[in-house]
Amino acid sequence: MKKALAMAVFAVAALPVMAQQVKYSIQGECPADAQMVYVADRVSGTPIDSVATSNGKFAIEGNYQKDALLFVKSNVSKWLVVFFNDGAPVNIDLKTNTLKGSAQNESLNYYDRQNDSLTMKMSGLQNQLLAIYNDQSLSQEQKEEKLKAKVSELQPEANKLVASTNELMDKMLKENPNTLVPAAFISDLYSLYGLEKMKQLFASNPPFASHPAVAEVKNYIAQEEARMKIIGKKFTDLEESDTEGNVHKLSEYVGKGQWVLIDFWASWCGPCRAEMPNVVENYEKYHARGFNIVGLSFDQDKDAWLKAIDDLKMPWVHLSDLKGWKTVAASVYGINAIPASLLVDPDGIIVARDLRGDALGAKLQEIFGE
Repeated sequence: MKKALAMAVFAVAALPVMAQQVKYSIQGECPADAQMVYVADRVSGTPIDSVATSNGKFAIEGNYQKDALLFVKSNVSKWLVVFFNDGAPVNIDLKTNTLKGSAQNESLNYYDRQNDSLTMKMSGLQNQLLAIYNDQSLSQEQKEEKLKAKVSELQPEANKLVASTNELMDKMLKENPNTLVPAAFISDLYSLYGLEKMKQLFASNPPFASHPAVAEVKNYIAQEEARMKIIGKKFTDLEESDTEGNVHKLSEYVGKGQWVLIDFWASWCGPCRAEMPNVVENYEKYHARGFNIVGLSFDQDKDAWLKAIDDLKMPWVHLSDLKGWKTVAASVYGINAIPASLLVDPDGIIVARDLRGDALGAKLQEIFGE
């Protein structure tokens, strides 16, 4: 696993403790310039042990929680080698990031390296877009034009990489129905499969479903299910100020006979900005036919907020209390990630949430026709 991913660990304060301790025995080789090798808990990030290298080799032994997901790295490593503490000795080559050990850990290592290879390729595509986005020599209009062209150019390759990742994860699950291996890929699985498929995956209570690495995703799924219960209910009113500082109620714009998209966003949110041309396009297409938007910003800097509205050419109503994540909009609607949105019917009933990309246009076409 990539070192960059090592810090994106799940919070584990509320997780049950795996009380049973088993011995770990790790030996292997490392790059010639490595001086230290470290062992840590992959889920909590807790350091466990370390050892000085000798002539490009190392060996570590100790006791730790049974089946804990651990990682090994050297002081010069860009990558992590992960394994489950299942009691079987492991031999790790930190020069090639390969592992020999139990069948479970060898399977984990194989799929981890394959998955990282695909992730690196996808990151390469994303970096091409970031280079354009960060190019200070381009105007906002030039950036948008270049980004649109680059996205069209890269989309086929991105689609292939997503398909390959899906195939890899499907194969991993098929080959590891009764092991802990899928627990190591739980965040990847959720990103690829989404809420409903993950619920189906957990329904059969596979062995990996009770591993601590899975707990945060299961908690997130429970939160998402709770959030989805808002559909079919009337919107909740709130008050925020417009761009000139005048206080308005959300009810001034919602439930007044129009279809309204309540859009939660911020000027500093890259995915929000990337999605905005699609929102603008749909606004321009359907506004005259009864579609409106109210933007609720998670900004704190008023100048940045106003500049983004102007740069992104967002001609609808904008409200914000300029409190960032402490905005009233976050607490009232339980928003913990942006971009997010609610589609509200003319009577003020929430009919859909988080419509992005083609899904927004498809829903509006269903409502208004071509």
